Amino acid sequence: MNFDKTSNPTLGKGIIDRFAFAATDRAMTVQGSINKTALLLALVVAGAAFTWSKVMTAVEGGVAVGINGWMIGGSVAGFILAIIISFRQNLAPVLSPIYAVCEGLFIGAASAYFEVMFPGLVLRAVLLTFSVMFALLFLYKMRIVKATQRFRTILMAATAGICIAYLVTFIIGLFGVKMNFMFGGGSLGLIVSLGVVAVAALNLVLDFDFIENGAESSLPAYFEWYGAFGLMVTLVWLYIEILRLLAIIAGRRD
Repeated sequence: MNFDKTSNPTLGKGIIDRFAFAATDRAMTVQGSINKTALLLALVVAGAAFTWSKVMTAVEGGVAVGINGWMIGGSVAGFILAIIISFRQNLAPVLSPIYAVCEGLFIGAASAYFEVMFPGLVLRAVLLTFSVMFALLFLYKMRIVKATQRFRTILMAATAGICIAYLVTFIIGLFGVKMNFMFGGGSLGLIVSLGVVAVAALNLVLDFDFIENGAESSLPAYFEWYGAFGLMVTLVWLYIEILRLLAIIAGRRD
């Protein structure tokens, strides 16, 4: 299996080629990555529960008061930590739990914001996120969906395109220009949102593939944390995109 290319930004080029069969007291295992993923997920939930309760208790007249601080602070801190971990994989055991808490703070505030607008939306988004994850895990284990080189290349291009589109949207938004026609609640926005959800979901296949093949290649044990971190990055992205998609659909019904 060639790991020189991957669309997940946390699983950089040549990781397994550089670290495979490295001398270490304990090598990476799939079960170890599963355990770390469960721990990171628990930290995300804990962080989300904190900001959810803070925001929901501050709701006044249907508006979530004080939400921006939690959303911006959590997302910025999470982004910075993700960049550091991506380049310094050996720091994953220390920084991944902090990243999970920061993302939890962001998710909790964002979820409360959408829940205020559309009651019941968050539960549906959570159920859909985990349903998609387990469905793709099943398809991957059955080898119905395979992380081939062509699959990687196409997904890498799609993910990069989405990142560029969001970056451009953010930059021009600073100058007061809105791209509501593309990312709003119109028909094009709905189609774009569906496409982004599909790309985010398929990135899970690469996360599963990295963990499985990393264990087979006897990567150092700290890559259990790195694999769990990569999977958590994708799950957070997928959840937020599903939440946004459901909000678009709910908004069109009103």
